[in-house]
Amino acid sequence: MPAITLPDGSVRQFDGTVTGTTIAAAIGPGLARAALAMKVDGALSDLSREIAADAAVVFITRKDEIALEMIRHDCAHVLAEAVQELFPGTQVTIGPSIENGFYYDFARDIPFTTEDFPAIEAKMREIVARGAPFLRSVVEREEAISFFQAKGEKYKAELIQDLPGSETITLYTQGDWIDLCRGPHMRSTADVGTAFKLMKVAGAYWRGDHRNAMLSRIYGTAWRDQKELDAHLHMLEEAEKRDHRRIGKDMQLFHLQEEATGSVFWHPKGWRLYQTAERYMRRRLEAAGYDEIKTPQLVDRVLWEKSGHWDNYRANMFLVRVDEDEKTLALKPMNCPGAVLVFGQGLRSYRDLPMRLAEFGQDHRYEPSGALHGIMRVRAFQQDDAHIFCTEDQIGSETIRFVELLSSIYADFGFESFRVKFSTRPDVRAGSDAVWDKAEGALEKACAEAGVEYTINPGEGAFYGPKLEFVLRDAIGRDWQCGTLQVDFVLPERLDAEYVAEDGTRRRPVMLHRAILGSFERFLGITIEQYAGRFPMWMSPQQVAVATIVSDADDYARELTDALKAAGVQVVLDLTNQKINAKIRTHSLQHVPAIAVLGRKEAETRTVALRRLGGEAQELLSFAEVVARLAAEATPPDIARTRAPLAQTA
Repeated sequence: MPAITLPDGSVRQFDGTVTGTTIAAAIGPGLARAALAMKVDGALSDLSREIAADAAVVFITRKDEIALEMIRHDCAHVLAEAVQELFPGTQVTIGPSIENGFYYDFARDIPFTTEDFPAIEAKMREIVARGAPFLRSVVEREEAISFFQAKGEKYKAELIQDLPGSETITLYTQGDWIDLCRGPHMRSTADVGTAFKLMKVAGAYWRGDHRNAMLSRIYGTAWRDQKELDAHLHMLEEAEKRDHRRIGKDMQLFHLQEEATGSVFWHPKGWRLYQTAERYMRRRLEAAGYDEIKTPQLVDRVLWEKSGHWDNYRANMFLVRVDEDEKTLALKPMNCPGAVLVFGQGLRSYRDLPMRLAEFGQDHRYEPSGALHGIMRVRAFQQDDAHIFCTEDQIGSETIRFVELLSSIYADFGFESFRVKFSTRPDVRAGSDAVWDKAEGALEKACAEAGVEYTINPGEGAFYGPKLEFVLRDAIGRDWQCGTLQVDFVLPERLDAEYVAEDGTRRRPVMLHRAILGSFERFLGITIEQYAGRFPMWMSPQQVAVATIVSDADDYARELTDALKAAGVQVVLDLTNQKINAKIRTHSLQHVPAIAVLGRKEAETRTVALRRLGGEAQELLSFAEVVARLAAEATPPDIARTRAPLAQTA
C-alpha cells in the first residue's frame, strides 16, 4: 500500500501499485484534467508510470515552468512524425528542446527549406488534433537496434549502440509512430497545443563532427498558448530591428572584417559614443574614490603561472614568442595580476586600505570563430575593471558601496533594474576548501549587509573565488550579464601581496575584483539594442543637426553651430542644397535627437524651429533659449546632478 505524500503535506494511501493518472483523479477532476506529468521524489516522470512504494508526488500543470520544456520536447516529436509522414524516406536523428524552442535533425538527400514549413506545420496541427497518447516501452538493446535498422533508421541504431551498457532503452509511441527517447512526455500529442511555429533551417553535421554527414536541422519555437507565442515572435521582430550589427552599419558606428577577426573598427561616431561612456565611467570612479592605473599588455608567462591563469586559462590566451630572450609572453586576458603587482610595489599599511585601483584594461581572449557575435562577443575588448584591496572586515562596506555605485550607473544608462546571481566554487579551482568556505561565507555576509537578493548559480565562480553576477534586462526582456564582484583570497597569496596590520604583523589583503559595464564593446552593443540606436541626448554621437531651408540662412546656421559647440554639444551642420524634408529624413535615419531648422524667417528673427526625433511638431525658440536648453539636455547625468544644487543656490 504505497503512501503518496502531496505538496501540502497530506498523505493518500492506495491499494497496490498506482499511476500518476490514478492519483490525480483521486484528488479531483480539475487536477485530472490539468496534470501533464509528475515529479516522483523529485524526478520528472510520465503520469502513466507506476509507483509501487511510498513517494512524494508533485503534479506538473501547464502553468509550471518545467511544462514549457516538456511542450517543446513533445513538439519536436510531433515535428519528426510530421516530416516522416510528408517526406517518406527521411531519417530522424536527434531532436532536443532548447532555449525558447526545439530542433530536430533529419537525414535527407534534399535539404529542407522554409518553403516546406507551411505543409509541415499543417501536418503537425493534424497530429496534435489526433491526441495520440505517448506510450512508453522498455526494450532490449539488440531488439531496439534491429527495429530501427529494419526501418532504415541507421542513425537511431548507431545512437543505441553507443549508449552505456547500463542504460535502459526506452521507446515512445504516439499513434503508429515510434521514436527512441528517454522521456518523460506529457499525456498525449494534444497536450502540445498549437502555439508553435517553425523558424529556420540550417545544416548540422551528425554528432557535430565535420567528418560526418551533413544533416538538415529544422528549428521551431513552442509556447503554452498563442499569447506567449505572439509575445515571443514580437520580441524577435524587435530584436531584429534593434540588432546592433545592422544599426552599427546604418549609423556608421563601427564595422568588423576578417583581417582582424574578433576586433572592432570604430568609426568617428562610434568612437565618440565609446569615449562618452569611458569619460562618464572615469568621472564616476574618481568620485567614488578609485585611483586609475595602467598595466602592460604583454606579460611573461611566469606571472600567469604564478597567478594560476596559465593552468586555468591557457587555452584562451594569445602568446608571443621572443626568441632573442627565449621567453614566452602572453597578451593579457584579464587585468588582475597586474593590479596585484602595482599594489605590491612598496610597503602598504592597513591605513592605505581599502585601496581601489581602477584600470580601463585592454584584454585579448581567444574565442572560437563560431562563438563571435558582432561586438557582443569579441577577442579584443576593454573592461572598466577595478580591484579593491581591503581587510576581511571591509568586504561588507565595500560591497555596499559597489552595489550603490553600480545601481546608479545602470540607471544613468537607462537600465532601472537588475538581477543578481551568486556563482559558487567550480570543480576546477585554486585554493583549499577552507579558503573557499571563507570566501563564499564572506560574500554571503556582504550580500546580507548590502541587502542584495540573489539566486544561486552553482559551479560558475572564477577559479580563484566566488562571484556575484549582475544581470540587466533590456527593453524587450532579454537578460545580459555585465557587472561582477568577486571575493578573492587566492591571488594575493599566490602573488605575495601583503600589508602591515595595526599590530605590526604582515597580512594578506582580500582582493575584490569588480566591473560594472564589463566589456565596453559588449555593453555598448547592449545599449545600442536597448535604444535601437535612438540614444538619450547625452550619449548620442550626434546630438543636434542644424539644417537650413535656404542658403540665406547659412551664416545664421554657422553662428548657431558655433554656439552649440562652444556649449559642449555635438553638432552636425547641414548646408547641402537638398530640400528640408530630405534633410530631416537623413538626420532622422541617423537617429539625431534634435534638428534645428533654419529658414529666412528664423535668421531674420533670430529664432530656431526645433524638431525632435520621431516627432513632426516644431517648437519655435529664441537663439539663446535653444542653446541653453540643448546644452542642458546634452549634459551627462552625473555632471547634471552636480550642477543642480549650484543652480538651486544661485
